[in-house]
Amino acid sequence: MPVARPEPQEPRVIAHLDLDCFYVQVEQRRNPALKGQPTAVVQYNDWKGGGLIAVSYEARKFGVKRSMRGDEAKNVCPGINLVQVPVSRDKADLNVYRNAGSEVVAILSTKGKCERASMDEVYLDLTDAAKEMLLESPPESSESIFDEATKSNILDLPSDVGEREENVKAWLCRADANYQDKLLACGAILVAQLRVKVLEETQFTCSAGIAHNKMLAKLVSGMHKPAQQTVVPSSSVQDFLASLPVKKMKQLGGKLGSSLQGDLGVETVGDLLGFTEEKLQEYYGVNTGTWLWKTARGISGEEVEDRLLPKSHGCGKTFPGPKALKNHSSVKSWLDKLCEELSERIQSDLSCNKRVAQTLTLHARASKVLCVI
Repeated sequence: MPVARPEPQEPRVIAHLDLDCFYVQVEQRRNPALKGQPTAVVQYNDWKGGGLIAVSYEARKFGVKRSMRGDEAKNVCPGINLVQVPVSRDKADLNVYRNAGSEVVAILSTKGKCERASMDEVYLDLTDAAKEMLLESPPESSESIFDEATKSNILDLPSDVGEREENVKAWLCRADANYQDKLLACGAILVAQLRVKVLEETQFTCSAGIAHNKMLAKLVSGMHKPAQQTVVPSSSVQDFLASLPVKKMKQLGGKLGSSLQGDLGVETVGDLLGFTEEKLQEYYGVNTGTWLWKTARGISGEEVEDRLLPKSHGCGKTFPGPKALKNHSSVKSWLDKLCEELSERIQSDLSCNKRVAQTLTLHARASKVLCVI
């Protein structure tokens, strides 16, 4: 269950960066002829053309969706390019994507505490860098603001296309802004600079959210895709959350979110404001009740972990329906393949990062029984 963490006393600048259609971008870099073309990356299992795991924006315009299989995507978009993920040992080999993600992390980590949340997602704590910028070269003292920063999306700011960039520039340069918003303005400029650097050095675009905590930054990073960023001023938090469906919130997409809807009639985060902290604690316990009360107000004390490397390495293979393994020799053969892959990744990790794995966990599913050894 979620746990409420104390909110830091000092204002923070937190960014969440999400690489756009990451698998597709990696394949487009490997094969530049795919750039600007409707493209999708498909699973190693080629049944009905393979399941789509990433779809380019060009393909989405034709109605292609990740829930489709390759054959269906071709019916919707006859000109689509389907690229199968690399295969090794009769299963998907994602190393090319992991390595590409590491390139991006190496760039982003130069500006502050960096947490690699997944292969294509990163959190940054830019508080110190933003404070330094505010002291040495505050936005209002700059004759020209970095062009990419003026393309930011600021919640609650008029979005008239003709005047949008001027409105954003005016917001970034406000001399009368409070300290929190000035830090956010610096954060927006820093993130814009990092996104341009990522594009220049890796050819990858990414979208970003900039806010005072991880929760809000994550919520808005995908609002304006691709290759854009969104800023959440403190004054816009309540209006933003008021109409947000509870299922959109991290940790509210499952049983807890369903309970809020079914038991309390809560459909949006704003609906939670109608309940006192004590009442929420009565329903869900002290920790979860307090977490819900804070979440409704946009409060989160979750820290960005300084973690550039994954916590663990894992490899697996599923055998659905008729592909289920039926004898010991088949099981042994696949265990050997998985152990070889895991061994290679552990050896590579040792060579590159000078660390050794300490625990091995084996998951095996037979029928509907899950075994953990």
